Amino acid sequence: MFTQKILLLYIVSLLSCNVEQKAISKGEYLTGGRVEKKGDAVILISPASFVSFAFKGDRCTINLKAEDTFEHHNYAVVEIDGKYEGRYTIKTAATPLSFKLDTNKEHTVAIYKATEAANGNVLFLGTNVAMAKPKVQPKKKIEFIGDSITCGMGNDYAAIPCDTAEWYDQHNAYYAYGPIASRELNADFLLSSVSGIGMYRNWNDEHDKEAIMPDVYENLYLNKDNSKKYGFGFNPDVTCIALGTNDFSEGDGKKERLPFNEDKYVANYIAFVKTVYKHAPNTQVVLLNSQMVSGAKNDTFIKCLNRVREAFASDTARKPIQIFTFTAVTPHGCGYHPDIDDHKKMAGQLAPFLKTLLNEKK
Repeated sequence: MFTQKILLLYIVSLLSCNVEQKAISKGEYLTGGRVEKKGDAVILISPASFVSFAFKGDRCTINLKAEDTFEHHNYAVVEIDGKYEGRYTIKTAATPLSFKLDTNKEHTVAIYKATEAANGNVLFLGTNVAMAKPKVQPKKKIEFIGDSITCGMGNDYAAIPCDTAEWYDQHNAYYAYGPIASRELNADFLLSSVSGIGMYRNWNDEHDKEAIMPDVYENLYLNKDNSKKYGFGFNPDVTCIALGTNDFSEGDGKKERLPFNEDKYVANYIAFVKTVYKHAPNTQVVLLNSQMVSGAKNDTFIKCLNRVREAFASDTARKPIQIFTFTAVTPHGCGYHPDIDDHKKMAGQLAPFLKTLLNEKK
């Protein structure tokens, strides 16, 4: 009896090792967003970065793993045949997610990172099916550059209430306004967004200790580590920039906060747009205002965006920069952020505008 128990434990340990070390199955797959290969694994870095593949059968197991400099969980979203299956907690030990499907036909699976780069990596370790590239691939591409709103921070609190557990436990980038609008338009998307970040200063930092978006945008992991540069092979048809919420914020009310510097904001914005053009010279740039900036601050915000647009008025090599302003949507998510329904309303406003621009870019 004792020998049988030892044998059983040995078999279980072998199975656990196989899950941990499982290589990606033979076949082809697609990736999106900022990702990196690590041996046989795919590292999902940026919010809503993804792996997608097709397979034939009625069962599928996906192996994922959270990775960071310290041990903590992460989150991923699984979509099968265009249907949202759920947001799943991913542990530092390999996390197998198994799905039983209704039909034994070809299915398309997509695994999205629900959190952002600052929350550590989600590793796609493999699956138990033979993978093939999905047949239907979007032709148009949109990049969304922004802050916590673009990340989908605080939007999904159904399972874990606001102000409980970890600060990122309500992140769901899959249901941020950018991905929602892109799916409506059948467009591929990329989120280059970081919570708390700004164009010339951050939520609670005057660019003293923390990096701003111009500092991190060209780095693969959207942080100060410039040893790994982003490849910029996405080439978006449209680039939406939504930065200003944190520049206009008052911070935590405890740390000294200087008055908003309009000239510094505009100067940094103009330089940043030039960086965007350097990597995507033919993209249509769209400047967005914020749901979290209102009143006199929003008037100044729009004034600044117009100054940025005017700085490129003589650039006849590209289409004129566009400005899109959201109509008021009261945020219902955590930390006065939009929740999923609010993001759907935002996407509902933005999508028709983007559709017009995409139709112009044949």
